[in-house]
Amino acid sequence: MTVRIGVIGAGWIGKEHIKRLTDTVTGARVTAITDIDGARAAVAAAPVGARVLPYGAAVVAADDVDAVLVTSWGPTHAEHVLDAIAAGKPVFCEKPLATTAEDCLKIIEAEQAHGRRLVQVGFMRRYDAGYRQLKQVIDAGRIGEPLIVHCAHRNPTVPESYTSDMAALDTAVHEVDVLRWLLDDEIVSTQVIAPRATSRRFAHLKDPQIMLFETAKGVRIDLEVFVNCQYGYDIQCEAVGEEGLARLPDPAAVGVRTAARHSTEVLTDWVGRFREAFDTEFREWIAGIAAGEEPTGPSAWDGYAATVITAATVEALRSGRVVATDLKPRPAFYGGAA
Repeated sequence: MTVRIGVIGAGWIGKEHIKRLTDTVTGARVTAITDIDGARAAVAAAPVGARVLPYGAAVVAADDVDAVLVTSWGPTHAEHVLDAIAAGKPVFCEKPLATTAEDCLKIIEAEQAHGRRLVQVGFMRRYDAGYRQLKQVIDAGRIGEPLIVHCAHRNPTVPESYTSDMAALDTAVHEVDVLRWLLDDEIVSTQVIAPRATSRRFAHLKDPQIMLFETAKGVRIDLEVFVNCQYGYDIQCEAVGEEGLARLPDPAAVGVRTAARHSTEVLTDWVGRFREAFDTEFREWIAGIAAGEEPTGPSAWDGYAATVITAATVEALRSGRVVATDLKPRPAFYGGAA
């Protein structure tokens, strides 16, 4: 079976996924594309032979669309996801699921009313080989009960349009999701500490930031977000347990010995670091649809939790206080208590 995909949003990430679905993932074909910029949609559609449609609802309703990929501007995500649920079509939504908790809850309510999971949110780190190995170690109890997790998310630089709030909303959101998954635990509070700022930043930006999270089971997480580190794109995660520790492996790189030095390359962007995770993410999504199965990746509930926790982190940055996340109880539909 070939799964026919309609794409809403033909910006950079949309075009990347169109290419991935066409050239890398088997069993998928992009059949319809829309974008707020019609010319941009046409450019994305031409190489893959897709139709250009005028708006998102038309893509969702199209007879030659079996599933929907939402890669449009964040504040439009909720509308398109709700349309897909109403049409009974699987929908993959790049993060965020929605920009407000209220819109996330509308999606959760609609999906529960439908009676079957249709929504998957694009948190690709769950598909990274290193993170999957780390989860296997934790789940197997090889380090005992987790007590502390140390993390770092470093970018070489960011554009002037990047704001201090984006450190949580756009950057740390990936750690928020993958840590909830790794620990099978919920984040209940958040705090942000701003250390001495780097001079390698725009004046409006607080960088680096140290985010401190506490989980329901009492695990303490510290996350360094440093988006002007200069040297490369560097993702670190170390879980400390009662009987040992487990560390996320660095990407494979050749060691070079020359001029009395031993060096390895450091990646410079997230695309190279997580390319294979993106590929795996879409392979598994398409395979599940073709088999008539519900998605097994990050759910609408996970999208809601990420939105609530990152919003609380922004509040903590602005207020200087410890802020409770105040998540609603997880419904049984998403694996919560009945």
